[in-house]
Amino acid sequence: MTSRAMPPGDDRIRPTSVTPLTLTLNDVPVTGTAGQTIAGVILGSGELAWRTTSAAGKPRGIFCGIGVCFDCIVTVNGERDVRACQRRASDGDTIETQHDELPEVE
Repeated sequence: MTSRAMPPGDDRIRPTSVTPLTLTLNDVPVTGTAGQTIAGVILGSGELAWRTTSAAGKPRGIFCGIGVCFDCIVTVNGERDVRACQRRASDGDTIETQHDELPEVE
């Protein structure tokens, strides 16, 4: 799916062309533009949820958008627990969604 980004000619703040980038979300290529966060690229692809809660398996995506809630955590290039709303996307990034089971209580 293509990004929902505004065409550069319609953008009054940055009317110049944009630099495209492609990252991989769970082995599926997703396109965005340089300067977007990983969450922005994922949202632009149409995905609203990319993580599930540990206890109930409920879908989560971006909630606060400022790095407070941890609902948008993903694995980026093998690094776990990255807040997608806080990390700028880089061309070629490999993103994997996360779901962690609750630890066993003894």
